[in-house]
Formats: sequence, structure tokens, C-alpha cells
Amino acid sequence: MALVSEFLGQLSLNVGSCESKYPTVVPAIDFDPDKDAARIETAIKTKGVDEATIINVLTKRTYSQRREIAFAYERRAKKDLVTALKGALSGSLETVILGLMKSTTQYDASEIKGSIKGLGTDEEVLIEIVCSRSSSELSEIKTVYKELFKKDLEKDVAGDTSGDFAKLLLALVQAKRAEPCSVVDYEKIDEDARVRTIYCPRKGTDVATWISIMSERSVPHLQKVFDRYKSYSPYDMQESIRKEVKGDLEKSFLTLVECFENKPLYFASRLAEAMKGKSAKEKVVTRIMVSRCEVDLMKIRTEFKSQTGKSLFQTISEHTKGDYQKAMLSLCGGDD
Repeated sequence: MALVSEFLGQLSLNVGSCESKYPTVVPAIDFDPDKDAARIETAIKTKGVDEATIINVLTKRTYSQRREIAFAYERRAKKDLVTALKGALSGSLETVILGLMKSTTQYDASEIKGSIKGLGTDEEVLIEIVCSRSSSELSEIKTVYKELFKKDLEKDVAGDTSGDFAKLLLALVQAKRAEPCSVVDYEKIDEDARVRTIYCPRKGTDVATWISIMSERSVPHLQKVFDRYKSYSPYDMQESIRKEVKGDLEKSFLTLVECFENKPLYFASRLAEAMKGKSAKEKVVTRIMVSRCEVDLMKIRTEFKSQTGKSLFQTISEHTKGDYQKAMLSLCGGDD
């Protein structure tokens, strides 16, 4: 069956992922997949569709629990749950719920595919995902991308980007970043920090060196490099990047530095920017809320409140509406 084959590739995922989790979506207590499947079946069959029940069930279960619900639904209704949800829902809510029916890795792989599919490339999505995920996460994304789309992620990225921007993305996707080491190599930190400029008019471009440093050094090492860099430059790393490179390469380097320094703050800033106007940029909000709700959304909430003075919950309430708002608030997991 379609549902079964889609999940077969997930058995080996999350192995070796050692980062601490700060999720807003946690396993439901007294979880009963058969009961949840029955509730969803009734909600889908209800005249006009009972969106509230679908939201209440699926946004309050983890991916592994949603997967059990999907199997229970398929046994019960003799139908694929994802197909049934596609038929029952529409618009922004459909996008959110179908996103939740994927694992975090499947979701990332699908978002990347969507960003390079068809005419034009959505560089913003590529930069956000590729530059914010760890090497182990990128390795898993590559595996799942191949399983889902029968194509190599590196080849697709190379075919839709160019220049130094493409070189940086490909270096990151190769997932060669060193693991954190208990021994601090101060000599190497100093050596990396002395690569003082990304671009020098007299000496030419030194982008290749920075791509190597940014894609291969461990995160703790890079944090120390950025600190040491201030000893050799009148600017900090982000200021240097803004002065010396432009376009998608600038955005990529900045995203990397922001994530190395404080990843939850990076996503909090993205959410604040997406909800700056009267109405939210739903694609950005959806992507961050769905992809981070089982990872670090609790920390993102804290950084958001610290940065903006308003809670993420309150901001979502003010900039969204309807069933989409209900789903986002549920994923948010409470007010601060």
C-alpha cells in the first residue's frame, strides 16, 4: 500500500542524532491510535468536514503517533489517510496537516524538492533548510530525498543553482562537518580567524577558503573562530559578510553564522519577519512551525518573546485566522 511504502524508509532515521530536543509537540498520554483513527474517519465523513477534530488530534500527536493513526485508519477505512485528508481539506490547513503526516526529514526533503521543481528556484527555502540543518540531519535528508524522488539531492541542487552559492550549498549537503571534540585546537582557531576577509580586491576572492571553513569545521570550533575573528578585524563576522559578499551567497553565509551562534534565535527572527505585516507570510510560518515543533520550537518561543516583547502565541493570533490559526496555535503549544 502507498502509505506503508512511504514509511518503510523511516526505520533508520534519527539514529545518531544527539542534539537536545525542546519540542512543543510531545507524545500524547493514554494514546489510542484506533480511537484517534475513528475520530478522524468521522470528522472526514461529517458534512462540511469537522476540521476542528482533525486539528485537535493531529497537531497534538507526534509524528510516530500520527504514523500509528495512519496505519489504524488504513486498517479501519481501507483507505490511505493522506489521500483522505487531501480530499477533505484545502488551502493553508491542508498544507499544514499534510506536512504533519511526514517525518521532519521527509518534510525537509519535500520542501527542498518543491523549491527547485519547475521554473525558477526558491533560494530562500534552500538557504533556510540547507544552512540550518546539522550534518547528520542533512545526511538523513539526502537518503530520504533519494527514496522519495529517485534522484540525488546534490545533482538537483547543482542543476538549479550556480557559482559560489552552488559550491557552498553542495559543500554543506556533502555533510563533511567535523564532530565536536573535547580537545580545543587553539592554533587552528587562530589560523581560521586569520582568514580575515572573504573578498580582497588586491588578492582576489577567498570564498573557497570560507566555504571550506564554514562547511567542514565543527560548530563549537566555529563559535570560537568568530570570537577570535574580532581580534583581527574591526568588524564581527556578520558585518564582514555584509560588506564583502552579496546576493544568495551573503544570505547563506549569514544564515550559517546566525545558526552557529543561536539557531532558535535565527528561527525566531524568521517568524518575526514573516509576521511583520498585517497578514502572515504563511509559507514561511508553516514551514518553521511544522519542521521545528518536534525539535526546538519551545526554545524558539523563548527567543521570540525576548526579541519582540510579544509571545509567539499572541503574534500568531494577531496575524492569522480561521482553521489555519487554530492549527498554528496548537503547534505553538501555549502562551508565554
